[in-house]
Amino acid sequence: MSPLNKQTGRRGFLVALAGGIGLTTLAAAATDKGAAVKTVKIMRFDAAGRPLGLADVEKIVKPDAEWRKQLSQIQFEVTRHADTEYPGTGKYNTNHADGLYRCLCCATALFDSKTKFESGSGWPSFYQPIAKENVVERPDTSLGDVRTEVLCKRCDSHLGHVFEDGPQPTGLRYCMNSAALNFIARGA
Repeated sequence: MSPLNKQTGRRGFLVALAGGIGLTTLAAAATDKGAAVKTVKIMRFDAAGRPLGLADVEKIVKPDAEWRKQLSQIQFEVTRHADTEYPGTGKYNTNHADGLYRCLCCATALFDSKTKFESGSGWPSFYQPIAKENVVERPDTSLGDVRTEVLCKRCDSHLGHVFEDGPQPTGLRYCMNSAALNFIARGA
């Protein structure tokens, strides 16, 4: 091979390599950008608890370090690591005020106080979410038994579990952690 061909070969290789790195970088940036703008559909509610309709909202995804800055230790462990507060210790267990329970992490409306009941479990309990679109239910086998975990659809916060031993009209008991909720009085 002549010295010119060797040089052209090396240059060609370096140009191709640089182009490949550039394309990879662009593809990664596009992927990151696409992940940042993922949306979910939730039902929005005003301060009085009236539905405002379904809306596409940005999915909230943050690294643990950011959640730790925003949340207390118990709030972080419950919402981000599916821990459970001790029964009877949550601030909303005996709350009887009229209003909405919103996700502590993203303010999505989750439960209406009109569906809250005294379950005797030691956790705030509701017979239904304010809108099925605002929660995700999935199987949980973490304790060796099959339960149904309830999460906020917008930010994936662990809220609690749902059981089939609640009152009518649904027969369900959404057993939630106070540490995952923020109560807002109706009209506030």
